[in-house]
Amino acid sequence: MVDVILGLQWGDEGKGKIVDYFAPRYDIIARFQGGPNAGHTLYVDGKKTVLHQVPSGIFHENKINLIGNGVVLDVITLKKECEAIASFGIDYKKSLFISERTHLILPTHRAIDRASEAAKGKEKIGSTLKGISPAYMDKTGRNGLRVGNLLNDDFAVQYQKLRSKHQQILDNFSYEEDISASEAEFFEALEFLKTLNIVNGEYFINDAIQKGSKILAEGAQGSMLDVDFGTFPYVTSSSTITAGVGSGLGLSPQKIRDVIGITKAYCTRVGSGPFPTELHDDIGELIRKNGNEFGSTTGRPRRCGWIDLVALNFACMINGVTQLVMTKADVLDKLDVLKVGDSYNINGKETKEIPFQMEGIKLEPGYKDFKGWETDITGIKDFKSLPAEMDIYINYINTTLGIPVKYISNGPGTDQLIVV
Repeated sequence: MVDVILGLQWGDEGKGKIVDYFAPRYDIIARFQGGPNAGHTLYVDGKKTVLHQVPSGIFHENKINLIGNGVVLDVITLKKECEAIASFGIDYKKSLFISERTHLILPTHRAIDRASEAAKGKEKIGSTLKGISPAYMDKTGRNGLRVGNLLNDDFAVQYQKLRSKHQQILDNFSYEEDISASEAEFFEALEFLKTLNIVNGEYFINDAIQKGSKILAEGAQGSMLDVDFGTFPYVTSSSTITAGVGSGLGLSPQKIRDVIGITKAYCTRVGSGPFPTELHDDIGELIRKNGNEFGSTTGRPRRCGWIDLVALNFACMINGVTQLVMTKADVLDKLDVLKVGDSYNINGKETKEIPFQMEGIKLEPGYKDFKGWETDITGIKDFKSLPAEMDIYINYINTTLGIPVKYISNGPGTDQLIVV
């Protein structure tokens, strides 16, 4: 049995806390796509920690955490992350497993990412510059190196061959960078990687299911950043939706049961790209300030706006979402009026469908207004104690999407989650 947790917006929906909350119900927590551009924030013993590569169940005892083959792995980031995890007294060597089919991010991948983004000038897409896109390009181009290659005697030869190809690309960009320092760190991290549990991921997870284990597949980024169905070309390089679970872990679709979709009570986006309900006023700034909306991976300020039910309905449809988690509802506590984007006006015609491409068209969101609850909800534990205005707001979302909001996060703490 496999359940899936993923984001329904442009990432940063608060997946780390939610995975951490659900983790005790499962035996294995598995990341199925993305790379170190993920930033899943957890609070462990009151201390903030951000996971980029390791699944968010790592702080739970007797839980297996699997990095699946759909992920691209930055071993330098992984090593530092494991060292940070160990400082909490966690024996990650016992609980962390990595699929041998997982592709590696090389130092030259990072350099190519920087060179490519710099060459785009004003048309840059807002890459996190972690080398993720070049690593996925090597994967689809059948050039990449995988974790399993590390165990081969000729790994150094394979590495130099790929490095030479990358140098030609950098030369074409007329981009010069000394990667010797990061290369030394990379090879040191590879030796660390060899000490971890490298497994045949697809057999590992299917055998576990055969024995009755419960699996939680953890997504990174958000559905609107999916390489096929997101706001292309301002997307990530992997499949961030439910369909990516099968190819990212080696699972057949019929093994998937529930799909738990996570949405903020409003919208945010980092970097470039369309954002129909974005706010460019004091309200947007207030949401950013109250929600501490700065990227956990990049530190960049997030663009903020009203919740977009057109995009959210689209994300629920393509993912097969069965239940919703609404995060950061408390960020809206001080607003007297809330707006919900529930339609688009595109070139003079109203629609509730996401267009093929949002650029090059005149798109205006249609809004429905709601009275704000203007009440501090951070201490509320019971759904029935929530303000009536909030109940109306959530009921409208439930009705519009046809999918129930089952959990409401009203603060960063793991105990600040209201079961509806």
